[in-house]
Amino acid sequence: MSGSKKYSISLPEDLAEVVRAHVGPGGFSAYVAEALEQRVAMDRLGEIVAHFETHNDPLAHDDVEAARALLRHDEHRMGQDAA
Repeated sequence: MSGSKKYSISLPEDLAEVVRAHVGPGGFSAYVAEALEQRVAMDRLGEIVAHFETHNDPLAHDDVEAARALLRHDEHRMGQDAA
């Protein structure tokens, strides 16, 4: 990612307060940025799967479970990198 730019967004107050209590005042922007990065990645993954399935047979249950296992492994590894 490149540099940072300040944006003004609206969030439900209760959600924002839960996040602020969880990460503290200095971690709010980083937390929101990480959440947005994850959402973009999931949206792109959905697009890849939809494109694949339009040109191929639908993914088998075993394929989906294997992909889920890889994602869990990556999430676990990313959690260790943050520690």
